[in-house]
Amino acid sequence: MSVTASGRARRRLSLAGVVFLGALAMTSPTVAHHSYASFDMSKFTEFKATVKSFLWTNPHSLLIVSVTGGDASTDDYHIEMNGPGYLVRNGWKRDSLKPGDKITVTVHPLHDGSPGGDLVKVVFPDGRTLKTDAKPPGLLVPDAPAPQEDQH
Repeated sequence: MSVTASGRARRRLSLAGVVFLGALAMTSPTVAHHSYASFDMSKFTEFKATVKSFLWTNPHSLLIVSVTGGDASTDDYHIEMNGPGYLVRNGWKRDSLKPGDKITVTVHPLHDGSPGGDLVKVVFPDGRTLKTDAKPPGLLVPDAPAPQEDQH
């Protein structure tokens, strides 16, 4: 039994379709992973904290800090950040934060009220500030300069 040219073409087209759909299915979880849905991006929460650890990792870096509440209890906050590529473009380095550093942190809080959030900025006691401005368009960052209008 011989296979015609049109039969081979149909099989190649079917195989290409299966490969395309497989590649598309593999990228979907990645897109979903980078969602800001768990954070209330319309709110900012600021608090004083002590750095426990700073994980310089992809796809997201992670800052873990201890925060002492008004009743002297201490909670660990897990604060999500952009990956190292974004952070470097905003002046960050692998050793920007060290265990024991005292900082003031601003985050977009978690919707469920859990101790954590999406990092907006870190301010050191000497006034130095590190920001994570590389966010989706339209999100506000405290103390960000106002957009400049084109004067042409």
